[in-house]
Amino acid sequence: MNNEMDSTNQSQRILKAAFKCISLKGYANVSLRNIADEAEVALSQLNYYYKNKEGLFIKVVKILTEKYLHEIEDSLKKGKSQNENISNLIDYFEKMVKNTPELFKLLFDLTSMALWSASLKKLINNLFNSLIGLIEKYIINNFSSREKLKDCSSRALSKMIFSTIFGTSIQAMLANEEEKEGIVDSLSALKIFFK
Repeated sequence: MNNEMDSTNQSQRILKAAFKCISLKGYANVSLRNIADEAEVALSQLNYYYKNKEGLFIKVVKILTEKYLHEIEDSLKKGKSQNENISNLIDYFEKMVKNTPELFKLLFDLTSMALWSASLKKLINNLFNSLIGLIEKYIINNFSSREKLKDCSSRALSKMIFSTIFGTSIQAMLANEEEKEGIVDSLSALKIFFK
């Protein structure tokens, strides 16, 4: 029983260290040695639990995916109308960019890595498709002015909304502090569109 608890504790420390190291330095600048040092475990333990660097990051992506999806769906469920839902979604992304930019940096880094890794590509695609599905369920299917956009599928509209929010968030992360606020404020244009 004690070995099982130690094993879980060590595995969790490794995951927390991986998250911290990647969000601070980026995937390309982090070695397994950096993560082992941060987790205060032997390098061999990373290989034992996760096989290699990609295996470890796949686990990090799975945890992040679950976290993002739960938080976003909880935010969307709070809305009582499509206007409130789009506002809640935009507010969620604005808070992420302003308050926890390391999460966004990690998401962007993992998205970039997915271009070169089939397993990460599948995970990131699943995350994006799940987010698009939430937008479709909570916003587009309740869109009162759907008549204006009748030639567009609800999936296409959901992808447009997600792409707008995701792309704007990337711009905000890349901007200097003076520009960042204006870029994040541009998300409010989506709120106006859905009134």
